[in-house]
Amino acid sequence: MIKTLQQALKMDREKFKVPRSVQQAIPIQRIWPDGVFQSGTKFSKTFRFSDINYAIASKEDKTEMFLDYSELLNALDSGAAAKITLNNRQINKEEFEASLLLPMKEDGLDEYRKEYNEMLLSKVSGTNNSIYQERYLTVSVHKRTSMRQGLILHVWERISSPI
Repeated sequence: MIKTLQQALKMDREKFKVPRSVQQAIPIQRIWPDGVFQSGTKFSKTFRFSDINYAIASKEDKTEMFLDYSELLNALDSGAAAKITLNNRQINKEEFEASLLLPMKEDGLDEYRKEYNEMLLSKVSGTNNSIYQERYLTVSVHKRTSMRQGLILHVWERISSPI
């Protein structure tokens, strides 16, 4: 186990060269149409995933989530690295109102639309609720074939949305 970990850490190290231009400062050599990035000897792909409420899920849903997660872990080879990125961003109130609030139509149902809109606005008016959290998983391997032929893409494209 220790030898495998040492070998994985050794593969992650790359010789650092001082960049002479902006293009050299960005460590990406190639981007494939399927979203795989090549950076040095590593190939990476990032997936967006949503939060799940495991506590209130049914037993069948919990079993399915567990099996999907174990399938993902089994798909990763020993040299693969996974990183989770959480991006917290402030919700733009005007953008939120334009995208989610119901417009008034003056058809006798506006009082219900107004009540619904007020309920939505009260949910995001608090300090904590006005922050939107985006969740990403980046999987990196040292062989392009591991990324393309492995089950990583198959599993994550089933349970997430690729970027």
